[in-house]
Amino acid sequence: MRLVLTGQQEDLRTAVRDFLADQAGPERVRDVLETADGFDRVLWRRAGAELGVLGLVVAEEHGGAGAGHVERSVVAEELGATLVPSPFLASAVLAVDVLNAVDDVGMRERYLPPLAAGELIGTVAHGAEAAERDGGWRLDGRLAPVISGDVADVVLVHAATPDGTGWFALDTTASGVHRTTLRALDPTRRLARLDLSGARATRLDTADPDAVRSSVDDLAAVALAAEQVGGMRRVLEMTTEYAKVRVQFGRRIGSYQGVKHALADLHGSWEQAVSVLRHAAWAADEDPDELPIAAAVAQVFCAPAAFRAAADGVVLHGGIGYTWEHDAHLYYKRAKTSEVLFGSERDRRLRLADLMGV
Repeated sequence: MRLVLTGQQEDLRTAVRDFLADQAGPERVRDVLETADGFDRVLWRRAGAELGVLGLVVAEEHGGAGAGHVERSVVAEELGATLVPSPFLASAVLAVDVLNAVDDVGMRERYLPPLAAGELIGTVAHGAEAAERDGGWRLDGRLAPVISGDVADVVLVHAATPDGTGWFALDTTASGVHRTTLRALDPTRRLARLDLSGARATRLDTADPDAVRSSVDDLAAVALAAEQVGGMRRVLEMTTEYAKVRVQFGRRIGSYQGVKHALADLHGSWEQAVSVLRHAAWAADEDPDELPIAAAVAQVFCAPAAFRAAADGVVLHGGIGYTWEHDAHLYYKRAKTSEVLFGSERDRRLRLADLMGV
């Protein structure tokens, strides 16, 4: 097990951090939130074409970098630290992982290159009903929430069929697809509802669709934990800097014991979250049998830790932390939304207990 990043992985972090600092600072993030798409399409394509970070776990033969989940978690950390609105979790994580896991070579060849290049946006949805009629497969149902479902070009749908479950590729421009952008707590991550009414879709070849879903869920948990760790780090940095300059009753607030202890607790929690994340990302690459428990531990620890950090960050900033002008509340909203994105805390703990045989 390796909990320390290599020199190459640190170089990747530096490149992504510099790129985001130059192209996606806080003011730019707020500007993007007001656009129709809710993210910067030019930046997205540059992330794929110039940085190559959208296809880190895509094989080189399909236009990717052929790297691993540790590298992808490094990128997710930096995106979580900056809150850059993007479909990274939906497209470069969920959709890519489904295509990597199914047995359908043809669909991998069709979709992975444009996903890795940022030319196509994908996402994943669950809960549709699939049936064969009119010479092909048709999907029906209401699917929500779908991460980045409002901007996705293709949705990989896990659906019920007459012979069990299956995975389907759905073109969002197809007849019978209606998309509604949902009003979400976190403005930096769009969610949508998909209403499907006889939408034509293509079934993906796979021997065990449910095993694919389990694997994709575990890998998504690792990527989300990375975002949460990045957000914790940025909250710690922002709050520490504020405590050094904010004066109250003639003293900098960082000199008060209550503030010092709160920041020390935040730092300790962040360091623990980093270790949990590194182990989960390492397991994703090196020990797949260990991944389900490692991913579950990452969810159980990082989700509430990130929310506590964001909440403490707001409190330590005082009244200004609650205002729209300050970034602290953006981190708070992201942390709360991410905490429940893939299930409740009770769900996460029960799953971990089941995996451990408790």
